[in-house]
Amino acid sequence: MTADRPLFGILLMLGFCILAPMGDAIAKALGGTVPLMQLVAIRFAVQAAVLIPLLWLTGQSLALPPRLLALTALRTGLHILGIGAMFLSLQFLPLADAVAIAFVMPFIMLLLGRFVLGEEVGPRRLGACAVGFAGTLMVVQPSFAAIGAPALLPLLVAVVFALFMLVTRKIAKAADPVALQAVSGTMASLMLLPLLMIGAATEGPLLAPAAPSPLDWALLAALGLLGTAAHLLMTWSLRFAPASTLAPMQYLEIPVATLIGWLVFHDFPDRLALAGIVLTMAAGLYIIARERAVTRDAAPAPQP
Repeated sequence: MTADRPLFGILLMLGFCILAPMGDAIAKALGGTVPLMQLVAIRFAVQAAVLIPLLWLTGQSLALPPRLLALTALRTGLHILGIGAMFLSLQFLPLADAVAIAFVMPFIMLLLGRFVLGEEVGPRRLGACAVGFAGTLMVVQPSFAAIGAPALLPLLVAVVFALFMLVTRKIAKAADPVALQAVSGTMASLMLLPLLMIGAATEGPLLAPAAPSPLDWALLAALGLLGTAAHLLMTWSLRFAPASTLAPMQYLEIPVATLIGWLVFHDFPDRLALAGIVLTMAAGLYIIARERAVTRDAAPAPQP
């Protein structure tokens, strides 16, 4: 069993918070030249191309227990939908706004736990959910006024990834994380191939593949590598530090996305959106603190 090394786990999570918005920035930059379906397909194809040889080199198997295959296929479908919606939203929204709106996901997971799974959620955490949603609406409002319905795409991302995380919880204890990511990349590539073929035949605007330039190919490879590395860093961080220690670190992704958006695209949230980002982060951090307190209070007292 791996010993806890909290500082190392925090550093790995910090790496995730830097790499994930970098990948989103590349997807935003490519959104004007590479069709959405091709962008998503290459993202997953690179994931499979990197992780399958890694499994082979480490002597691990690509096979998953048969009882997990259906859940893995569902998880993969949700992953495709979530990443596709995020990449599409980045064609309309500033990077920081899209990432901040998608961070309504922890509130959705809490509500799903309360109303779908029957988990105990106290009034203070429900109140923090309401505050977090209010902050999210403050981020959405300026973009919705400017571009309309596409401003709601990150909310779809949040809902899809909340479901994705619930399915992942069912799988995580029984599957090696690298093998799971390798299988998911392979499944996603196979699922998306028929859509690319249909797109090539119909020349649909989001489905039809294009011929990327050499620079676009380099950026597409970087997108796949960053996405794969980011998720591995997140997975490995949980081996060295408890989730309760790492959860607050994830909110660093929002200021990192804000900085990258400002440096690369010269986008910066207006005052209302910035206030909403701060409110969303504060509500999320409060929920994490309450989760830790509830878990600590529920823990059995040590025997004398």
